Amino acid sequence: MITYEYPLNERIRTLLRLEDLFEKVMHFVRAEGSLEHHVALITLFEILEVASRADLKVDLVQELERQRQILLSFRNNPQISEEALSGALYEIEQASASLLAMAGKTGQYLRENEWLMNIRSRAAIPGGACEFDLPSYHHWLNREVESRRRDLGGWVHPLLPIRDGLAIVLRLLRASGRPEELLAQRGAFQQTMGGRTAQMIRIRLAGTAMCVPETSANKYALNIRFMHAETVARPRQAEVDVAFELTFCNL
Repeated sequence: MITYEYPLNERIRTLLRLEDLFEKVMHFVRAEGSLEHHVALITLFEILEVASRADLKVDLVQELERQRQILLSFRNNPQISEEALSGALYEIEQASASLLAMAGKTGQYLRENEWLMNIRSRAAIPGGACEFDLPSYHHWLNREVESRRRDLGGWVHPLLPIRDGLAIVLRLLRASGRPEELLAQRGAFQQTMGGRTAQMIRIRLAGTAMCVPETSANKYALNIRFMHAETVARPRQAEVDVAFELTFCNL
């Protein structure tokens, strides 16, 4: 099964983008090659760009506190595991404390590093990070693997409270909905929202379906068109019935 997620507001869109970027940067930091470490650094610049667009720390702390209060209301409920509840509360409290401990503007320590900002500005130009443009960066890329990893870890580590906080919020969001098995007749599906509120929609398809969902939604209706998964031809709507799973997620 392949899961497609469609955020319904800018806040969730930002969290999903950051989740994807953090996953990539951690993957490439663990690698050994200089090319992979170059991609890790470029991805770190992307995280800095996305994270600076909104006051993420405040939003995440507020949402975590709201979820903590909800979980506290389940205390002494015989249907809820006290051990699991305590574990979830501890995780939220730790994430909130780490976010509150972050000083200043997100990623300010990176902006104050003139060497990194020079690479960032050159990397924005196609082919701008070549060795003749940035000889000191070329030297860094040819240093020992562990030395590069140590530097990358030092640059990424102060941002990890954001990764941990958004991971909790998105995990709770994904677990908030109940999936429905539906059928898109001749590749099209429409449903009125009927007062339903949602922050994200999840669509699950069999990997063998060979089509992808194109989603549009507002407070009145949800529209999904399943398009052929083609890489060369003009996109066209599937002409067969498509079985899929739909979940409305809302915190």
